[in-house]
Parts: sequence; structure tokens; C-alpha cells
Amino acid sequence: MSQWLPRATLAVLGAGVLASAAAAQDWRPLDPQNTLVIDTTKGRIVVAMRPELAPEAVARVKLLSREGVYDGLLFHRVIDHFVDQTGNPNNHDGGVSAHPNLPPEFTATLPATTIEAVAARKSDGLMGFIGPNPIAGIASQDGATVRTWGLYCAGVVGMGREADPSSANSEIFFMRDASRRLDHDYAVWGRVIEGLDVVRAINVGEPPKAPDKMIRVRVVADLAPADRPRLEVADVRGTAFARQIARLRRTRGADFTPCDVIIPIRAEP
Repeated sequence: MSQWLPRATLAVLGAGVLASAAAAQDWRPLDPQNTLVIDTTKGRIVVAMRPELAPEAVARVKLLSREGVYDGLLFHRVIDHFVDQTGNPNNHDGGVSAHPNLPPEFTATLPATTIEAVAARKSDGLMGFIGPNPIAGIASQDGATVRTWGLYCAGVVGMGREADPSSANSEIFFMRDASRRLDHDYAVWGRVIEGLDVVRAINVGEPPKAPDKMIRVRVVADLAPADRPRLEVADVRGTAFARQIARLRRTRGADFTPCDVIIPIRAEP
């Protein structure tokens, strides 16, 4: 992993603002099979996982969570304005699980309909969202498919690796801020929908003098209904979200990117 870039300017879409104008159809419940709850020494992080972007990475994160491999592991390398790294069983860079390494999942060719909202277009490319994850892509000549990659914006989560592109295994990292130079080089497997403040509160250091840790990591589907987070996420295909995007684009102009957007959440009504 490389060193940090200056903090990106984020135009935050407040959940309260969106909620006041949004109808019920502008919100989506969590997908219990693809939502991860990470309880840390600084608080809870909830991640919406996107198997469309990196199916093997998502499957590996679920497997290691269910095996208890992630429970108790330290955030062993934390760089302010950049990333929180964790997930290595030896709590150092280069540690791996008992499972084989993963192939690169830096891009995915997906049906154009998978991209739920296109936020901006530049030349023959596009930018938008797959669920809460910001993406960029290039459409096929007939427009039916898009070669897609995740954007490393604040809150995005990725798979760590060594120099070999096929060396991802168990390490995961959380973006404290945007660092787009990671695009195309590390598999994006989801985004933090609750707890970005927790991500940014994790103790900094290489390694930190007093490292924080993941206390327990669970797939929401494995939790009793009473223990599941009761949240809804803004539907990026909804009319309320489209209005907010239009407002942001007017404000940011040509500088607008999906990294300017933080997806609102709300408690289940």
C-alpha cells in the first residue's frame, strides 16, 4: 500500500435532508447476506458488500468472518487521511489465512443495468454507483455491458495484497479518505454505510503504539433478528437521490465525482 494523499473535499448528503423529502421507495433495506458488522474498540462499522464487483473477495471475507479468523485482529497499519489495514492473522503485513490466495478482481464486466445510477459522464466513460459503491466504467460498443471498476473514495473497503496481483488473501482495508491512485490495483468489495467516523477514529501508526482491533466480525444473516442493525440505505436509483446528485453537480461543476457523495442512511421506520 502506498502513502497518503491530502484529504479530499467531500460534499456530504445529509441523511436527514434526504429523509425529509424521500418517499418509502427511495430507501432500501440492508441485504443480510451481503452486510458485514464489525465491532471494534472504537465502535461499530457496517459494510455493504458488493459481490458484483469482487465475488471471490466477498466470499472470502464472509468465510473468514464465519470462521472467526477476523475476531480480535489488530488494525496493524493505519495512515491518517489514507487507510486502516487489518485482517492479517499475524497482525503484520504479509500474514495470510489457511486459504489460497485470490485472483485479481480489479475490474468486472457487468450488464449496463447493474449500474443503478449514472452520476456523470466524461467522453466515452461513465461514473456512477452500484448500490452505495462509487464506480467508473467504459461501456461496450452496443451499450449492453460496462467494464467497471470501484473508485477508492472515503469509506470504500478493499482487499490488501503484496506486489503480486494474485496475492490477496485475508487482509482488508478501509479508506479514511479518497485515494484514487488505488483504482484498478486493489479489489473493491464494499463500502462503509455506517461508522465512517469510527474508521477515522482508529489509532494511527505503522504500527500504532496502542492499536485498535476488530473485536468481532459477523455477517448480518448470521445474527438473530433482534441483533441485526435496523437501517435502510438511500436507493441510488430513487428520485430523491437523483435530486441530490443534480444539486451536487450544479455546485461542483466539472469537478464533480462520485467521491463527493456519501450515501445517506436512516433507521428503519
